[in-house]
Amino acid sequence: MSAISTARTDPAAPGTRPAQTPHRSPSLRPAPNRRASRRETTVTSRVTVTALLGLSAVYFLFPLWWLLVSATKPFGEQFSGSGLWFDGFGLWDNIVRLGEQDGGIFWRWMLNSLMYCGVGALLGTLFSALAGYALAKFDFPGRGAVFGLVLAAVLIPKVLFTLPLYLMFSSVGLIDNPLAVLLPSVVSPFGVYLARVFASQTVPDEVLEAGRLDGAGELRIFRGIVVRMLLPALVTIFLFQFVEIWNNYLLPAMVLGDDRLQPVTVGLVGWNASHVAVPPPLVVIGSLVSVVPLLLAFLALQRFWRAGMTAGAVK
Repeated sequence: MSAISTARTDPAAPGTRPAQTPHRSPSLRPAPNRRASRRETTVTSRVTVTALLGLSAVYFLFPLWWLLVSATKPFGEQFSGSGLWFDGFGLWDNIVRLGEQDGGIFWRWMLNSLMYCGVGALLGTLFSALAGYALAKFDFPGRGAVFGLVLAAVLIPKVLFTLPLYLMFSSVGLIDNPLAVLLPSVVSPFGVYLARVFASQTVPDEVLEAGRLDGAGELRIFRGIVVRMLLPALVTIFLFQFVEIWNNYLLPAMVLGDDRLQPVTVGLVGWNASHVAVPPPLVVIGSLVSVVPLLLAFLALQRFWRAGMTAGAVK
């Protein structure tokens, strides 16, 4: 009996078959390690994206760097020497000369631009918020058609409206009137579109219903609840409107013939056209000074802008 059991269990015993090793299926083999290839792909993509962003930054910041270097040079040396590095410092003297030219009209142009941009951007942001909120949260006949018209207006360049606006303002006697610049500035189809999209995703219907059940009117709900939720979008709309109005040239040049009413963009172009009456270095210095309000506006409002980038990401 023991011999029989030994023969069954001992693989070396005569007359017995050797034990078979289990055969592994190809599907059970471990998958090849792809971490190295993924790591290489990730590093390559990061280097490519970083290089493209660096080239874009150099492309956009190069004119601003040249403007800064040229404006800080002593007066009359703006176009001499190296244009990419500082050669002496005469910025304060240049600003004094800029303010003395033509009786200090440059600072009047700056005030005009700040007035046009400030009032136009504030009113444009308010109207965009009201219209976008109404399109997002109120159901009324023709809402889809109205939003389609807003999208169509976004696609049409505003330059095409310059001549019709000039003819319309000329017929009602608004030429050489600040309203000819302010009235078109308060209309922003892109602002309406952005406010509508942001309101539909950020403002819950339950919050609005709770406010109505508490007896709050629609205007109070908008002022006390909706505006706070739409704050990042409103800051974005304000910045876009401010920059667009500040850089607007064609419409103010056509409707404002009085030098005392023109914005800084139109004034600097007029100075550049008269090389005999105005020294060319003053145009360079004035261009640098005219960029400062845009930088200050962005730096002052960027914290509100960044606060809304992750809004709605976590429920």
